[in-house]
Amino acid sequence: MATTRTAHTVWEGELLKGSGTVTFDSSGIGSQPVSWPSRAEQPNGKTSPEELIAAAHSSCFSMALSHGLTGAGTPPTRLETKADVTFQPGEGITGIHITVRGEVPGLDEDGFREAAEGAKKNCPVSQALAGTTITLTAELV
Repeated sequence: MATTRTAHTVWEGELLKGSGTVTFDSSGIGSQPVSWPSRAEQPNGKTSPEELIAAAHSSCFSMALSHGLTGAGTPPTRLETKADVTFQPGEGITGIHITVRGEVPGLDEDGFREAAEGAKKNCPVSQALAGTTITLTAELV
């Protein structure tokens, strides 16, 4: 069964001096302020589209990797995934780097890297971002 998740943003003013609020409608977890400076300079307590993409990508990747490892008979004890989304004003998103550290009993480093590459390829967020260069660092702890 398909699901749809919804968020909305209210923006006021011009790009450089304006600001907005993104609201997470489906989950009801609240709202976060967003602005051009939080995107292109320092966050200063505000989010950005790239941070939201990083959150989506790190959580989706973790789910995909957990699923793949479990299906291969080596369920993870813990996965810690970080997604770094790089934004260059005037160019857009120029790359995403995923770093994952895992505790996976019974799996060696090569097997973990292979499973992580599979998750990178098959995670629905990775697939949605296929036009962006996605790199990966994977290690067991």
